[in-house]
Amino acid sequence: MLVHRRWDSLGRADLGWLTARHHFAVSAADDPSHEALGPLIVWNDDEIAIGSGFPMHGHRNMEIITYVRQGMVGHRDTLGSEGTTHAGDVQVMSAGTGIRHMEFNSGDVPLKLYQIWLVPRVSGGEPRWATRPFPKGDRSGRFVVLASGYDSDEGALPIRADARLLAATLQAGESIHQELGPSRRAYLVVASGRIEVNGEPVGPLDGIAMTKVATAQISALEDAELVMVEVS
Repeated sequence: MLVHRRWDSLGRADLGWLTARHHFAVSAADDPSHEALGPLIVWNDDEIAIGSGFPMHGHRNMEIITYVRQGMVGHRDTLGSEGTTHAGDVQVMSAGTGIRHMEFNSGDVPLKLYQIWLVPRVSGGEPRWATRPFPKGDRSGRFVVLASGYDSDEGALPIRADARLLAATLQAGESIHQELGPSRRAYLVVASGRIEVNGEPVGPLDGIAMTKVATAQISALEDAELVMVEVS
């Protein structure tokens, strides 16, 4: 089954320095049908103004993945970790028993990113943070795993959830056959461009939830950047 969540249907927030769209309902004003997909409970499309960001705040028992679409995000936390993640790259934070951190726009253009939250398979554990560059050329015409809770996904940033984050770029006319199987679910977002998924047209910034779909046939109607989370 495919459920298309169009950009205009998503919940929204506007704090001036932050504008956000919610692929999954996070407030009473959001569409209640936009419910969690297994451990995947949050997928926010955030835009953060130049010179702004989230002040120091805390999390626990959550796996948080940040996929940067435009600009650079800076990170600082109570572990002493500090770093910058650039467009096309990913940072992951396992909050575990508890961590405080801040995230901010460290570039000179509006920062656009996806904030993705996953419930860990087990509560607790030592908190940790990591980032890694992932050249976009490596994902041309195919999905590449960027973060994963499975040991078999070598080279991916580790998370403590039964899930993986993948990304791909397609040129107009290219297609991908993505095997999912009956026991897996996926949420796909079109970061840019237009595609079809099993014949369903999906526009820029739209999302599509896939359940009980053995194979996703993804075809690019124009050059496209895709981000997807698969969950057990």
